[in-house]
Amino acid sequence: MRVALTKTFQIEAAHRLPLLPKGHKCERMHGHSFRIEVRVEGECNPKLGWLMDYADLKAAFDPLFEQLDHRCLNDLPGLENPTSEMLAHWVWDRLKPSLPLLAAVVVAETCSARAEYRGM
Repeated sequence: MRVALTKTFQIEAAHRLPLLPKGHKCERMHGHSFRIEVRVEGECNPKLGWLMDYADLKAAFDPLFEQLDHRCLNDLPGLENPTSEMLAHWVWDRLKPSLPLLAAVVVAETCSARAEYRGM
């Protein structure tokens, strides 16, 4: 049985998008309550009845949480232009080595705007 699991994390972070035109509201420093979803997919273990332990997803994300939460994203190497798209890719690159079943990272910066990266 093929299944997908998603675990959601929330960070509070500031950022600015320096490549936008002067005067654009997102070019100025501002913050978001970012919601980051980490999705893994694979075959369910028939003996255990699950794909993996949610605690393992949390353990994989914990080091990233420490780097991202209550920070200015622009200060992190690789996030000099921290759009939601770039943040999803940044998270993917750091999780994939320890989560081979990683299928997608979704970053929502508001309740109605999100970006999804699937390792393309």
